[in-house]
Amino acid sequence: MVHQNTLLKVAEIEISYRPNYKPSERPKITISEEAYEVLIANWSLDRIEFLEEFKIILLNRRNRVLGVVNISQGGVSGTLADPKVILAIALKSAASAVILCHNHPSGELKPGREDLKLTRKLQEGAKLLDIEVMDHLIISKDSFYSFSDEGLM
Repeated sequence: MVHQNTLLKVAEIEISYRPNYKPSERPKITISEEAYEVLIANWSLDRIEFLEEFKIILLNRRNRVLGVVNISQGGVSGTLADPKVILAIALKSAASAVILCHNHPSGELKPGREDLKLTRKLQEGAKLLDIEVMDHLIISKDSFYSFSDEGLM
């Protein structure tokens, strides 16, 4: 017979978000260039041409930045961006929208088939949660490619 107390043991889950700035001090993103500026300011330029990384910008309803989150860091030719992790972070921060971003260490900014597939998958999942995927940027030290600007969003 299983003891009653054994069945009641579960992990406690706590959700919190503690911004250390006023909402009026948050940058506002209205165009892809502004998103690129926020990302470059939060990217290690020493690694941008060496390791592929994936980050997201979290936005509130007024397109003010809630934060930039490092999702993953990989090798020279790829990194893993887990949709569950991305959407969990967006939910935890009560984000209304996200901007996806990764770099191509090669400097080639054109999206690959996997980039397009991941973007569509995240758009579909986020839509169910009432979160908008506003853009997906592929960046380099000097430039960027915006899925939204190119009509892919």
